[in-house]
Amino acid sequence: MRLRAYAGIALALSVVAAAVLFGVVPREAARRNNPVAGLPPYPVSAAASELHASLFVADLHADSLLWDRDLLVHDSIGQLDIPRLIQGNVGLQVFSAVTRVPFNRNLKKNSADSADIITLLAVAERWPIRTWTSLKQRALYLADKLQLFADRSDGQLLLIRSQADLERYLSVRAGKHAMVAGLLALEGAQVLEGDVQNVDAMHAAGYRMLGLVHLYDNETGGSAHGEQQQGLTPFGRAVVERAEALHMLIDVAHASPAMFDDVLALATRPLVSSHTGVRGTCEGSRNLTDAQLRAIAATGGVVGIGYWPNASCGEDVEAIIRSIRYAAELVGVEHLALGSDFDGTVQTPFDTAGVAQITAGLLADGFTQADIAKIMGGNVLRLLQGSLPPA
Repeated sequence: MRLRAYAGIALALSVVAAAVLFGVVPREAARRNNPVAGLPPYPVSAAASELHASLFVADLHADSLLWDRDLLVHDSIGQLDIPRLIQGNVGLQVFSAVTRVPFNRNLKKNSADSADIITLLAVAERWPIRTWTSLKQRALYLADKLQLFADRSDGQLLLIRSQADLERYLSVRAGKHAMVAGLLALEGAQVLEGDVQNVDAMHAAGYRMLGLVHLYDNETGGSAHGEQQQGLTPFGRAVVERAEALHMLIDVAHASPAMFDDVLALATRPLVSSHTGVRGTCEGSRNLTDAQLRAIAATGGVVGIGYWPNASCGEDVEAIIRSIRYAAELVGVEHLALGSDFDGTVQTPFDTAGVAQITAGLLADGFTQADIAKIMGGNVLRLLQGSLPPA
């Protein structure tokens, strides 16, 4: 009885702490943590609007599953939902699973032993009890959450797990149906809980992109924001090999320099950095060096350029375009993509309904229509057509 009482007290304190930390109600957390600098509407020129309407647009990273929002409802909170994706003519959105974030997170050094803020969020948002103590269960829950959105979407959201799924989706969408494809990604291999067999469990749940690390070091190796800055561990090597065997894309976003180099030496398939800046226009340990950009390009992979200030060193569309221009001149437009980090506790210049702002910016900067089509989503489409499991 005493243990049960202590457990009840602990739960009550957790709920109170979560309410205070996340702004009294969980929904308010999404508002406070994901501000948009510019409010809709997002006007662009007639030429940019016409071009954007003709494009297949893809975004390699959004954290929208983390928050207590119905993504099937057009919302003024947060930066992304299905109606706004459709409004922005986004054809494919990668939804990431964020499962552990340290208190007092920073971009320089986070301890793997620090307290976890997602535990409080899970309690406050009434996630299943199994998720309160298991990172694996959090990832499985978020996969189920996206599937439930798809099931309720009346065909507006279709989850993609294979090349066959993708081709069926493209065929239906070509009929001018208003719909979005969703792809699941893991942000940090801590969800594997030290067991390489859990790569198969994540694959079975629908995950097709594996980010090895997030804001701290884990069993696979070092984060750019961790304490050790180490390379791949033996476990990490086994994870990369198993994920590649299952046709899961390896995402090196957040990787330490040593881990990046180790993954590059081991990988046999194209690599992705799903959401990043480039140091050529914005210094920072999180952003890719020229050598890293060239290395990803050499694998046939793509780099998703981020929208937030620490990625672009600016708060406007022009800063994003500067990053894209720099990387394009370094490695070519064939290896560039969008990596918004929408709903990732970042400020962005626009929400996903306004992504035509980038099309307009690229057009104004002198990119050709063919190059814009590649950057805005064509490169991601090509990558997935060649990398996803066949069926």
